[in-house]
Amino acid sequence: MGRPRALVAVVAGALLLAGCGSGPSQVGAAAVIGDRTVSIDQVQELIDKAVREQPYAQKLAKEHKLEVIGRAVVGQLVVHELLLKAAEKHGITPNYAQIDAQLAKDPLNGPVPADVTNEAQAVNQVVARTRDHREELIDTLLAQALADKAVPNLSVTFDFTTIGSMPDQTTGTALQGPEARKAALDLARQFAADPAAATQRIGADTQYEAQLRQQAKQAGKNVDSIPPLTGLGEAVPAAQAGGLAATPVFGSPAGTVTAVPYPSQDLAGTWLVAVVRQRTDDKTVATEQAPELDATTKTAIGMRQLQPLFDELGVRVNKRYGVWDVVAMNVVPTADGAQGIVLPPGGSGRTQQ
Repeated sequence: MGRPRALVAVVAGALLLAGCGSGPSQVGAAAVIGDRTVSIDQVQELIDKAVREQPYAQKLAKEHKLEVIGRAVVGQLVVHELLLKAAEKHGITPNYAQIDAQLAKDPLNGPVPADVTNEAQAVNQVVARTRDHREELIDTLLAQALADKAVPNLSVTFDFTTIGSMPDQTTGTALQGPEARKAALDLARQFAADPAAATQRIGADTQYEAQLRQQAKQAGKNVDSIPPLTGLGEAVPAAQAGGLAATPVFGSPAGTVTAVPYPSQDLAGTWLVAVVRQRTDDKTVATEQAPELDATTKTAIGMRQLQPLFDELGVRVNKRYGVWDVVAMNVVPTADGAQGIVLPPGGSGRTQQ
């Protein structure tokens, strides 16, 4: 009787480790996306290929920094799986004739030089060139198709304020750099924990902004070109939002609080802290004639449509690579390296992954 009992114990233990057969196992997986997995071996193969083919990857290998390529590989492959899921959900089929036409030119052909100064940009280019080029082009076109489908129907109402754009009412100077980031993240946590306080604070900031603009106009300065720095109950159609529609403000459900870099180079260094009050995506939004979105912005907006799907599928990233940054839609070493924060009502729960 001892041996059968021992066998039962071993089998039971194996079932527990495997998740009782309820879905893909994290064992051997770099990421789990619903019923799909990205394997550690698959990630390593792409890292090895990058080192063989790409000068920039060879530079990183000499610097013992190949983990940055691993994170980018995992991030891009997770997004790829999410794009396929989203396309299936929305009945979107890739335009294969367009893909074949682009492949004939193959914009992903060629090396990424070792002397590129922007590491993040260079690493993303290395991974894009190392992956299957057809797959990479399909990802871009699917993202743009998702944007085409979502933008006409998507509108978000939100309250917001900014950090780093206006002088502090107490000190008279605007926060910059790490101090601005910390203040924005702290404020987002306060707003998530106390929505009423958010309304009060943003209302006061709105009055303060109006005073500053009036003073600037009286001094002969033109401030009309400066975008709004605060607002209560702003209903913004995605068609007129440009870069803002690519941020979690447009990818999060009502009640969510976000703190992200302001999506405009005109206010570089400024942080946007927003409380999403309502998100509508099921009916056409009446708008004035909106500017045509460029391909890069359209791709980013399409990628943002994957944010709800990430949560719906319960995506898991192996901690050996890092954590998911919901703002950047990519993998970062730790939560401290995320580009911002996304908090559900109450201020608790997952901010990244």
